[in-house]
Amino acid sequence: MKSMPLPLSPRFITWTLATFFAVLLGLAWAFDPKSWWIGIGFAIALFLTLVGFFDYYQTRHAVLRNYPIAAHLRFIFEAIRPEMRQYFFEGEKDGTPFPRDRRAIVYQRAKSMLDVRPFGTNYEVYSEGYEWMTHSISPTPVSKEPFRITIGGPDCTQPYSASIFNISAMSFGALSANAIRALNGGAKLGGFAHDTGEGGYSPYHREGGGDIIWEIGSGYFGARNADGTFSAEKFAAGAANPQVKMVELKLSQGAKPGHGGVLPAPKVSEEIALTRGVPVGADCVSPSHHTAFSTPIEMMKFIAEMRRLSGGKPAGFKLCVGHEWEFMAICKAMLETGIYPDFIVVDGKEGGTGAAPMEFVDHIGKPMRQGLYIVHNALVGIGVRDRIKIGAAGKIITAFDIVRAMALGADWCNSARGFMFAVGCIQSQHCHTDRCPTGVATQDPTRQRALDVPDKTQRVANFHKATLHELAELTAAAGLDHPNDFQPLHIWQRVAPGETITFAEIFPAIAKGSLLSGTVPPRWAQAWAMADAHSFRAVT
Repeated sequence: MKSMPLPLSPRFITWTLATFFAVLLGLAWAFDPKSWWIGIGFAIALFLTLVGFFDYYQTRHAVLRNYPIAAHLRFIFEAIRPEMRQYFFEGEKDGTPFPRDRRAIVYQRAKSMLDVRPFGTNYEVYSEGYEWMTHSISPTPVSKEPFRITIGGPDCTQPYSASIFNISAMSFGALSANAIRALNGGAKLGGFAHDTGEGGYSPYHREGGGDIIWEIGSGYFGARNADGTFSAEKFAAGAANPQVKMVELKLSQGAKPGHGGVLPAPKVSEEIALTRGVPVGADCVSPSHHTAFSTPIEMMKFIAEMRRLSGGKPAGFKLCVGHEWEFMAICKAMLETGIYPDFIVVDGKEGGTGAAPMEFVDHIGKPMRQGLYIVHNALVGIGVRDRIKIGAAGKIITAFDIVRAMALGADWCNSARGFMFAVGCIQSQHCHTDRCPTGVATQDPTRQRALDVPDKTQRVANFHKATLHELAELTAAAGLDHPNDFQPLHIWQRVAPGETITFAEIFPAIAKGSLLSGTVPPRWAQAWAMADAHSFRAVT
């Protein structure tokens, strides 16, 4: 976007006042040049005016471009003392005993800054819940390979070589055009994939040329008929693009599973309406359930159809695990139809969203680790884990987050929050108001102008590269050759001041084929007995 002249907006009130006083005091000083206090006032106002001009046109800090002069207070508070820096820079309390400055980690890596810290860990290591990875006395050399996996089972004719760290689903509409441009451009630079989210495969995804995972949700945006039903013709046309590497059916989202979603009318611009195939200026509703299928068997057939329409590209689905018998019903449908997805992405309730009801955010859906445990072991239990790859998403930001997920069975990980931080998100929590201060989650062209695409594109690529480098170092420290070699025994958790256990004890594995043979613990046997391939309802 081109730079614009000084706008008249409440966001620029500090800059506007500085300019006004600079002119006023300059004229006053011209009439009374001997008045030293007027001269000093003029110098201060002129200095602030010039700072405002610099802030507005610089490209390093989006919040300064949207709030010239005033936003410097944020950086001043960060620098004053650790408590202020923690308050403004840390982000969410992520459940750890002494929360890490996770957003700062992303910023350091995105900006290619030195990623070290003095005085040891910020965690209280003897507190309940503290987790760590065991290391080897004989570490392996740090790998230089980019850590990629091949996704695509026997029925897939166009398998995809994917990075084990990719951009998770975030829709155009929820995010700005410039944010999508920067994310996809960074994916292109770094050689990793960008999930579109359910908001459609937009021109801004296409513009960057980065690898695309096209997500289709219950609204079938970009592949829908006028009545909101799925359009096979439109889907085939979009999926045929060589940029699209995989197609993904979204069953539920971690932050609001079972709820659906709404893009508020003020954010439904003409280009969003065109991308999604919906009316301009009206609430864009994603229903809470799909209309293209209603049973597990129908769902498997729909996934097979997605794979066929895409020309044999990997086809799979994403879900936040809810009723365990429903996933078991999907497993039974796989066995009965002989149709298997190429991949499954497990989202967790800790995943983020632009807007969701508070009760859903706090209390609905399984956390990612529990969901990943269920999905991985269920596939093992029916003997098909080797042919289906598993992705994990849900508040994954650091290399240690990736290690924990892979230890529980993930083949790769997706991150939304981390890459949002990389493009400048400061978690102001104005996503649903269209007043994002950094231009990340807004459709206001004057606000999204603040997000400088070339600068943030490089930061996205930097963050990916630095995180994989750190992952390689953790893998080497554990004495392993590849992150997929991590097992539950490598991760420990303190459950009391004097008691620690491994993930293998927290998440006990079941044997290959044990669901079919009936040799599973009662919890698994009960869920399997309640599952029906012909219905998502429980058998009672």
